[in-house]
Amino acid sequence: MRLISICPSNTELVAYLGLLDQLVGVDDFSDWPLAVKDLPQLGPDLSINMDALEALQPDLVLASLSVPGMEKNIEALQAKNIPHIVFNANSLEEIAQDLHTLGKACGVEDRAKNIAESYLQCIEHLRSIAQTVAKRPTLYWEWWPNPIFTAGKLNWLTEISAIAGGQNCFQDVALANVQTDWTYVVQRNPDYILMAWVGVAFERIQPANLLKRPHAQELQAVQLQQLHVMEEWLYCRPSPRLLEGALKLAKLLHPENYENVKLPIFLNN
Repeated sequence: MRLISICPSNTELVAYLGLLDQLVGVDDFSDWPLAVKDLPQLGPDLSINMDALEALQPDLVLASLSVPGMEKNIEALQAKNIPHIVFNANSLEEIAQDLHTLGKACGVEDRAKNIAESYLQCIEHLRSIAQTVAKRPTLYWEWWPNPIFTAGKLNWLTEISAIAGGQNCFQDVALANVQTDWTYVVQRNPDYILMAWVGVAFERIQPANLLKRPHAQELQAVQLQQLHVMEEWLYCRPSPRLLEGALKLAKLLHPENYENVKLPIFLNN
C-alpha cells in the first residue's frame, strides 16, 4: 500500500506497526522516527497541500482530529474522493484501538494485536505501581498559554498523571481540553506545573514568562522549584509513545517506586 500520514501521531502509529516502507508522504511536523524527514513533506498538519498529496497517488491517507482545525483536511479528502481513515483518540485505550484499526486496514492484524496487548500491559504495570504510592502530587498541565488551555478529565494526560503516581488538578472538568483562566490555576495551587505547549519547539517554551503572571511566585510548585518544561512529542501526541512520557514523569515524581521499570521492546523502535 501507499500510505500518507498527515499528523505526527499517525506517523508514529505507522512506525510501531513496522509499515514505514509503505509511507510515501507526511506532514511537516512528523519527525519520528528520523527517517520520515526524508519523505515528501506536504505542509503543516493544519494546512496540508492536497494537490501535492493527491499527486502521490495514495491508497490510504491517515488523517486526524487530534487538534482543532484539522477538520478541513478531512473535508478536502472527502471532496477529492481519496481513501482515508480518521483517528481521534482522547484516551490511552483508544490509542490501542487505533493500532488495531490501522493494522486491519494494512493487513497486519496479528502484529497490531501483539503490539496493542504489550502497550496495554505496560499501562497496567505502571498503574499497579501507582497504587503503591503514598502521596499523589497534583499536576497542572499547560497545553497553551494564551488563552490558557489545560487537560481535563477526558484527556490522556489525566490517565498519564494517574499511572505516574500523580493527579491532574483539572481532572474534575469533564472535557478533553479545558480553556481556563490563570486565576483558577492559582486557586488550585498545584504541586507541579508542567508546560507542554502543542506545536511549539521545546527550546522556545520559556518558564520565565509564566513566572511573571500574577501570584505565580506564591504557588506551591514554584516555591518547591517543581516547574518543568515537558517534551511536546512525549505528551501531546496520541500514540504509544505517550508511555515513554509517562515513565519519564513517573521517575520525576516517584524515582524510587519506578526506578526499575522498563518499557516494552516495541517502544524502543
